[in-house]
Amino acid sequence: MILVAKRLWSFLFLLTLLLQSDSITAQLLGSSKTTAEEPAKTPDDSLGRRTPQGTVNGFIKAIGDQNYLRASQYFVLSKRSYRKTAERIRIAKTFQQLLDQGGNFSPSSIISNKELGRIDDDLSTGIDLVGSISTDKTAIPLYLENQSDDSQPAVWLFSAETIEAIMSADIKGEKTFLDRVLPNVLIEKKLGNVPIGHWAVVVIMTVVSYLLSRLLIFMFVFVIQKLWRKAASEKGTAIIEAFTLPVQMYLTVILFVAFTQRMGISIVVRQRFSIIIITIGILAFLILLWRMTDFVTMYTRSRMNRRGRISAISAILFLSRATKVAIVFIGIIALLGIIGVDVTAGLAALGIGGIALALGAQKTIENFVGSVSLIADQPLRVGDYCRVDDIKGTVESIGMRSTTIRTSARTIVTIPNGQLSASKIENFAHRDRFLFNPIFNFRMETTPDQMRYLLVELRSLLYAHPAVLNSPPIVRFTGITADAFKVEITAYIEAVNADISQEVQEDILLRMIDIIEKSGTALAYPSQTLHVSRDTPFSAEKAEAVAETVKKWKENNELQLPKFDPKRVEELKGTLKYPDDGSFKPEEL
Repeated sequence: MILVAKRLWSFLFLLTLLLQSDSITAQLLGSSKTTAEEPAKTPDDSLGRRTPQGTVNGFIKAIGDQNYLRASQYFVLSKRSYRKTAERIRIAKTFQQLLDQGGNFSPSSIISNKELGRIDDDLSTGIDLVGSISTDKTAIPLYLENQSDDSQPAVWLFSAETIEAIMSADIKGEKTFLDRVLPNVLIEKKLGNVPIGHWAVVVIMTVVSYLLSRLLIFMFVFVIQKLWRKAASEKGTAIIEAFTLPVQMYLTVILFVAFTQRMGISIVVRQRFSIIIITIGILAFLILLWRMTDFVTMYTRSRMNRRGRISAISAILFLSRATKVAIVFIGIIALLGIIGVDVTAGLAALGIGGIALALGAQKTIENFVGSVSLIADQPLRVGDYCRVDDIKGTVESIGMRSTTIRTSARTIVTIPNGQLSASKIENFAHRDRFLFNPIFNFRMETTPDQMRYLLVELRSLLYAHPAVLNSPPIVRFTGITADAFKVEITAYIEAVNADISQEVQEDILLRMIDIIEKSGTALAYPSQTLHVSRDTPFSAEKAEAVAETVKKWKENNELQLPKFDPKRVEELKGTLKYPDDGSFKPEEL
């Protein structure tokens, strides 16, 4: 390590000497130009008129300092008006008086802080609307206009159209409401170049607006509780509480702005409070989003609890927390933008960091998206018996990252949700019926009448059994193989779960064995199997009895082949006892 450090210091020392030698050589050669010329920097305007925001702020400061001559330098004036100092002062004072009586500027943070101005509005390039004056006699939009071309630095001034409208306004020395009602001592004494009475009225109007908004909200909630039947429920109460505080904050701001503007409070004071007003509005909106997130979370959690979807609650809580983090993040960005902090570079850095984080946590995000898909689609639930690819078992838990399945060997298999959502899932728990599909191979010695007897009796059994679904069962003689007659049976068992279906299947198979034994034939063994035990002898007597039965069916037109008579089906339905006589019946205890 010491050797490497020494070599590194030697390399840096040599590099420094080379750089110094290059600069010395350049000086000796008399080179006065650098290899890369820096772009010319735009000189600052002493009045801050390079942007619309700077122009408005500079004008407000000038009239606040009562420096009306300086304030007139923010106007587009004719050469004749510009030469007359008294005219310039008169226009500035008239402008201030109109603003105090009923004018307003857009909040400073909303006005563009770029030399090009706003380019996303409907106005022409180089023109920005920054406020308006609205009194009983006048309505003047306040436009700023860029007075320079592309080759010169921007200079934003109040447009000639705006100044002309102000010059032609007839105010005749009218006083504002506050100037008429306030004592002279509160008008003459000033704080920050603003009459102290204006500051006092602002404080009073803040309190009045707050109390009045509380009263209005109380009355509004009272009316809702009387008219809305569900207002007293948990859901209705949560909705009312979620909206009460944000609406009250908005109402307080609206009342404050209306009162201060109509009472004629100085534009200097109102413009300083504009940032606070917008901040309160943003906070009210964020509080509303926060409370609505809590309400939606509470509502969905209770709904999932009622439906027994416990696995969805963890996802709901995670999404709720993620939403709240996003609300806080958006709020911080908005508030920083309001106070004038440029968040563009920060957002770009966060965007790059977010991409890097997303690439690093790709699997985690994939599993989270998979868990959301599982909760939304519900291909399986906790307690379901299912098969995922080649794994069969009961679902024990569905988490945000993975799902655990307990197999029949009592082992636990953990499957990531991203992989699970892309797998083929066979859920046995949602079956409304269970397939009963045995295939019987009868001995080649089976006679045709014995086969007819088997087909009729086996189907009669399925019709008569109460646990077999009412859909017509299928019992067909489907083929002759090299060593047996093949009969295929298809029916559906109606049961609440797989255990009950296996009980019913067991009962049906035992009854079918009885029918086969009664017919006089037997099941065939595969020809390649060596049957060492004693063979069951062929019963000629049973065959003759079965043949006689089939003969009677034919004589009476009662052979239920190839189809059963519907009357016979109705007679058979429910004639079997299940469970059979002699079986244990717990309901009789």
